[in-house]
Amino acid sequence: MKRLIGLMLLTVALACAQEPEMFAWWDRPIARNLNLSPEQEQQIRAAVREYRDRLIEQRAAVQIAEGNLRDLMNEDQVNEPKTREAIDKVVAARGELMRLVSQMTLRLRVVLTPQQWQRVQRVRAARQPLQRRAAPVKPRRPAPRAVPVY
Repeated sequence: MKRLIGLMLLTVALACAQEPEMFAWWDRPIARNLNLSPEQEQQIRAAVREYRDRLIEQRAAVQIAEGNLRDLMNEDQVNEPKTREAIDKVVAARGELMRLVSQMTLRLRVVLTPQQWQRVQRVRAARQPLQRRAAPVKPRRPAPRAVPVY
């Protein structure tokens, strides 16, 4: 019973974890306001092209892993070994997505001057409160009732 509760808590924690945030500043008006040189623009476009397909594929891998975990957790009889394996797959997929986002961010960061990077960070910080307020609220299902075991 303790294992099942621990597994459920871990699943809730995984479900609440957010996808690594990527602020696509290079594709917004802020990029025009950074006074990028033609060489910087070319390097940014090349980096985005380099990572785009891998990011799309990894986001899909995260969604598939999360869906599989959700399916296992919703079964009447939870198969603990399969569910633990599914949890590991979600963690691995999210970790890989975080690695790709971080690598692309680093690649873009080295293209920018410190002043340009600071401007991107200021705009990103100003956007975060707006994103949180605008995020749709997902309806929550009531928690299952505990069935006493006799």
